Amino acid sequence: MLDLYGWRVGQPVVLPLAGQPVELHVAGVWRDYARQTGAIMIDLSDYRRLTGDRLVNDAGIYLAATADAEQVAAALTAMAGPGVLEISRPGEIRALSLQIFDRTFAVTYLLEAVAIAIGLAGVAASFAALAAARRREFGMLRHLGLSRRQIGWMLAQEGALAAGVGVAAGLLAGGAIGLVLIEVVNRQSFHWSMDLHVPWASLALFALGLVALAALAAVLAGGQAMRQDAVLAVREDW
Repeated sequence: MLDLYGWRVGQPVVLPLAGQPVELHVAGVWRDYARQTGAIMIDLSDYRRLTGDRLVNDAGIYLAATADAEQVAAALTAMAGPGVLEISRPGEIRALSLQIFDRTFAVTYLLEAVAIAIGLAGVAASFAALAAARRREFGMLRHLGLSRRQIGWMLAQEGALAAGVGVAAGLLAGGAIGLVLIEVVNRQSFHWSMDLHVPWASLALFALGLVALAALAAVLAGGQAMRQDAVLAVREDW
């Protein structure tokens, strides 16, 4: 309602209730994710006094700390009769909402996996070409006493460094896109507002995993060049 009409706390507003304009004041604001267009909450006694409407379509029940949700639901169902009431518990609503969101973003997760696979394939192809072009350099390093393990460690560091730059750029770009989605797109398209929560631990683990995979891809891609005999690799320079 704030985004649609620009209402603020304390502002007087006129609402058509029972065909008559009624002047009210905005007493408070809360987040309502059940209705995309927003909702207005009026004290029940005031609403009945202004409109004469005594019908109720839905209700929210807050249980006492000692109350049992199953017993309360069974008592309400028995009082109203079979098929009259539909009772939903907060846990069920939350589970259903998360299921819908997961189904919606399933394609996004698939696109993330494809992007990771393409990125690792690009790292492997790049380092395979670099290793083939640097085979004489590797041969000279072998003549100087470096082992295959040391050359592989050098390639792993290069791959990790290249991936680290890409991961850092991706985190910055992803964070900027996330801010745009939260502060602009959600408000304009869905009229939702939400708090920003950054999962630092998950992002750090994911970033380290990508860097490690890129380092492994670089080592595997350069393995063919490292397997060539050191003397054959540098004979063109003799």
